[in-house]
Amino acid sequence: MEASRKIALILEYDGTGYAGFQLQRSASTIQGELEKAIASLTGKATRIQAAGRTDAGVHARGQVAAFLTAAGLSCQRIVMGLNHYLPPDIAVQQAHQVSLSFDPRRQARSRTYRYTILMRRTPSPLQERLAYRVAEPLDAGAMQAALGLLQGSHDFGALAGSPGPGRSTIREVYATRLWQQEDRLNIEIEANAFLPHQMRRMAGMLVSVGAGRLSLEGVAALLERRAGAEHVKLAPTLPPHGLCLIEVRYKDFPPHEHQTQQDL
Repeated sequence: MEASRKIALILEYDGTGYAGFQLQRSASTIQGELEKAIASLTGKATRIQAAGRTDAGVHARGQVAAFLTAAGLSCQRIVMGLNHYLPPDIAVQQAHQVSLSFDPRRQARSRTYRYTILMRRTPSPLQERLAYRVAEPLDAGAMQAALGLLQGSHDFGALAGSPGPGRSTIREVYATRLWQQEDRLNIEIEANAFLPHQMRRMAGMLVSVGAGRLSLEGVAALLERRAGAEHVKLAPTLPPHGLCLIEVRYKDFPPHEHQTQQDL
């Protein structure tokens, strides 16, 4: 039977044990586990589309993925069924029937990532699974000022890996936020899109600012692509376990609550 429906999922996962989102032949991935679960539930193999390909060890609270199916299961049953087959570190939070033309990557209007820093001298086995520990004192006020400089459209080529030959390194940051919860410092950035490792490099830069190793002038130099090697070294790529994809925004997804309820 030909696939006649497209189902979009909102996913939460702990990326610690996975080699990233994207399917790989010789490693366990989020996509691989999700496609196995879909096949087990519907009886038919399918490929999924996702809003983004999170790196190995990166987590998500609001990843969006979609797949085609001929199964007549309600969205509520799809949520329950997939969670039955998925491992405990991956979970479907919502499922919605969407237009066959819905593309979770190309139609996304923005993505929001959060990097969490644990500010304490001693290790914390419970918290360090989802946060990067920094033992030295950090000036949150200086970090907030540097974060504000990131807003707007900039060439982030000095703060990211290469997107590939001929591809633009210009991205637009819509909003930034920094706040502290006890000994955790959260850095949240919403942008139209992100370059490879961009969020982790920006977080590394902010730690350098907070520790007093990098000035606001140095941050401006990085954004203007006139920074020297000494400044680039002060924007290291922080480890993946502190990073989480919080939300992907669209014009009309997820649908309004009454539409969701009708589909259940």
